[in-house]
Amino acid sequence: MKTFLLSILILTSSIGLAQTGGTTSFQLLDLSYNARSAGLGGDFISIMDKDINMGVSNPSLLNPEMHKVMSFSSSFLAGRTNYGMLSYGINTKNIGTLAAYIKYVNYGKMQRTNIAGINEGTFRPIELILGGAIGKQINERLSIGADINFLYSQLEIYNAFGASVDFAGTYYNKDKEFLVTLLAKNIGYEFKSYVKGNKSLLPIELQMATSYKLKHAPFRISLLAHHLNRWDITYQDPNLKPTVDPLTGDTIPVKRAGFFEKLANHFTYQLEILVSKNIDLRVGFDYYRRKELALASRPGIAGFSFGTGFHFSKFSLDYGFVIYSRAGYNHMITLSTNLSKWKH
Repeated sequence: MKTFLLSILILTSSIGLAQTGGTTSFQLLDLSYNARSAGLGGDFISIMDKDINMGVSNPSLLNPEMHKVMSFSSSFLAGRTNYGMLSYGINTKNIGTLAAYIKYVNYGKMQRTNIAGINEGTFRPIELILGGAIGKQINERLSIGADINFLYSQLEIYNAFGASVDFAGTYYNKDKEFLVTLLAKNIGYEFKSYVKGNKSLLPIELQMATSYKLKHAPFRISLLAHHLNRWDITYQDPNLKPTVDPLTGDTIPVKRAGFFEKLANHFTYQLEILVSKNIDLRVGFDYYRRKELALASRPGIAGFSFGTGFHFSKFSLDYGFVIYSRAGYNHMITLSTNLSKWKH
């Protein structure tokens, strides 16, 4: 296990520094494709239960309880943009637990115009991820996993192809309901770019997360540390220049993030309230999302997300609501079922 985790660290750091928004290709790799994760801040990778979506997000969480579990997720964004995922799990005796999935981003119908602005019809851009994952228990408390993703993007006459892999390791103490996990994601290559000779890096990222269920209270607390392979992930506006104080004549430098703000940018806080066996309430807070997307004059509750889960005898229904800023938010719904329960 130690060798496996060390390999993740070496591989991630040797490929290159992670890039943030706008400098990498296939950004759809970083979307949250299930409502549970969406309601908990975006990246939720630290619960081992029967939810197949957890196994897709973090392959080391794949386990036998996900056998024959199928799940479909769909989001609803402005401008008729929609994205989602269909996933299915199966357990084997010798190999481990497997998952297959397809993720998509559908941008709807768009107008095609020429350089003069003349309408030349419409087109429908779409992006896809076709993937498979495997997870295996090493012993009672340790598990490892990996997945592979084949990437395709079609934007009008331009298209791109690529592939990526994720590696993960998890320690889970079921008696104390304590879990810690490490995930290296989006390690891959763009085989064909939209424009010849203009290939980009994938959004490589190293994440670490932990969760703990309070023994005598219905709360599960989780903490996610993201972008661990890059210390400073704050956006630096290249257009900002030092200014001069008109009264003193002193030069006022451009304000930069300090140590504690750079540290805070790496954490997402997640809380599940287990109301009963059938109902969960969820809330998440991503400090980095708030700092980057909140409107300066009216920040509101940007960076927060909320969700709920309803668990019935044959299926589960999850809902997530993500607040980017006052100008944008996202709704997501996930429907999951164990196909073996429908035989009776």
